[in-house]
This record gives sequence, structure tokens and C-alpha cells, in this order.
Amino acid sequence: MTLILNRRSALTLGAASVGTLALTGCATTASGAGDIVDVASGAGNFNTLVAAVQAAGLVETLKGPGPFTVFAPTDDAFAALPAGTVDSLLLPENRDQLTSILTYHVAPGLYPASAIVGRRGSIPTVQGQNLHVDGRNGVTVEGIPVITPDVEASNGVIHVISGVLLP
Repeated sequence: MTLILNRRSALTLGAASVGTLALTGCATTASGAGDIVDVASGAGNFNTLVAAVQAAGLVETLKGPGPFTVFAPTDDAFAALPAGTVDSLLLPENRDQLTSILTYHVAPGLYPASAIVGRRGSIPTVQGQNLHVDGRNGVTVEGIPVITPDVEASNGVIHVISGVLLP
């Protein structure tokens, strides 16, 4: 059976909707933690991501009420892109492309790792396309490993990933 994670934060098993398991309560946001932008800024290994979020004008959105699930590439993940890619994306004339890439990393709703482990399926993104997730052998998104799951923020959850997702 294929797992489909939809915008209502529910799991639907199979095309015939054999059963539904609501994710409400599976993950909670940390009331004492900062929002997604604050947590990422304070972590020390998301400097490139934070700069890109600022350049794309997405800070206020990611500081909003959410909830959001962010698949957050580390600085090392951005550094692994071809030389000049990040600098080019940060140029004002490439803001639309940067926004598309960044919003591809963000899902509306909470998708904790516990909802993915042992399953595979897709999660909708703010950008409009779906991310394919697989939790059958570790957790991956579009084939990229989640290296630190479930970093809590007041308005969602961050999953640290070792690569940059490209739509």
C-alpha cells in the first residue's frame, strides 16, 4: 500500500482509502521554542538557508502561525551544490526561482518522523508539488536522508536533511 500524506495532515492508505490515521497529537510544537526561523537561525548550521529565506522574502511567512514542516538543508548541503549556484540564486533577479526551491522544502501541517517511519508516500508542499518520502529504511525525502528529525519549533517541526531538494 502506498501512503499519501495530505494537506489535512492525515494518512490515507491505498488508493481506495482503506483507513485514515489523523496526525493530530503525533507531533506537538514546543511552546518554549522559537519559531522556525528563530530555531534555524540559532542552530548555527543553517546560515545559508536563513540567508536564502531572507532573500526570498519568506521570513514573515515562516514566522507565522503554521504549522509547518520544513525539510532544512544544512550549510554543507548548500555547499555541495555546483559552484556559484547559491550566489546566483541569491541575486534579486532570481528571486522567483529561489522562492520555488525554498517553498518546495516546506509542507503545510505537521509531519513528524513517526508518521513516516515504516511507510512511503508523498507530502504536499507549499510550492505545489509533492515530496516523496520513504521511511522503510531510515527516513528519506526525495532520496535525501533526514539526518536529524523532529527539531521542534513553536510553529512546526524541522527535519534536517543532507541535501538540497530541487523541484
